[in-house]
Amino acid sequence: MYRIEHYLSADVQKDLYTDWLRRLRDAQAKVAVIRRVARIEQGNFGDHKFCRDGVWELRIDAGPGYRVYYGLAGQRLVLLLCGGDKRTQDADIDRAVGYWQDWQRRIDE
Repeated sequence: MYRIEHYLSADVQKDLYTDWLRRLRDAQAKVAVIRRVARIEQGNFGDHKFCRDGVWELRIDAGPGYRVYYGLAGQRLVLLLCGGDKRTQDADIDRAVGYWQDWQRRIDE
């Protein structure tokens, strides 16, 4: 079993993953993302890959190639960082790495 938490920005404690999910217009894709993330709790990561600097990418086969970026903390914590799609993948990975590094820095304080 994995525990899922959401990254909250340092300045205004904004949940960037949830904000992205709410902005998705395609209801079927939104359901696909939610179901996919829910499967992680059972340890079923499915189609995923390591990006860099501690950030992983879940690839969702819906819409324009939606992606969810996350980090693994310890043995059982999955921290959802942000989401995006294939079109914005490089910029999304850069943002996710920044969020992951920020979270780690705050945890160490």
